[in-house]
Amino acid sequence: MKYISIILLCWLNINRAGQDLYVCKNAGITLFSSALIEDIKAVSPSGLSVYNPATGELDFSVAISTFKFDKSFMQQHFNSDYMESDKYPRAIFKGKILEAIDVTKEGTYAVSAAGELTVHGITQKRTVQGSLAVKNGIVTMSSEFMVKCADHHIDIPQILFYHIAESIKVTVSATYTPYKNNTSN
Repeated sequence: MKYISIILLCWLNINRAGQDLYVCKNAGITLFSSALIEDIKAVSPSGLSVYNPATGELDFSVAISTFKFDKSFMQQHFNSDYMESDKYPRAIFKGKILEAIDVTKEGTYAVSAAGELTVHGITQKRTVQGSLAVKNGIVTMSSEFMVKCADHHIDIPQILFYHIAESIKVTVSATYTPYKNNTSN
């Protein structure tokens, strides 16, 4: 909750009154590694996101330690050995949806988000394809993309080469609700 408040405060300081913001406090994020010997999957239901349809701005954040694995030892190694989650606690995407989407009109739209992805303390420019849907006033977004471990200086020991893939598939699913500013003017 602390992080969503920080994201919202930043957005409110940047954006002018009257612009509608959409917030997601429980985006689902899945990491999937398909390697020769085994597949590894981790899930977090704790992604935070803010979307401004007027400008296209999109911020996304997830605490690395919220990812859960089927095997507890994998989760421990993921946090301590690979992601160093006490040193780099969050993965963050700050960008903009390139297409102008009217969120008052129902439909499903193919979108591209261009911005910067920061993982393991390393920031890379990325353009991610996805979809945005509007139905009954609810905005949902989903995307699936690959992240190379080497691009973010995540070292995979040679001995584990057949267990962990060099590129990890990331799947994101977020449902947004309009942000209600409860402060009076």
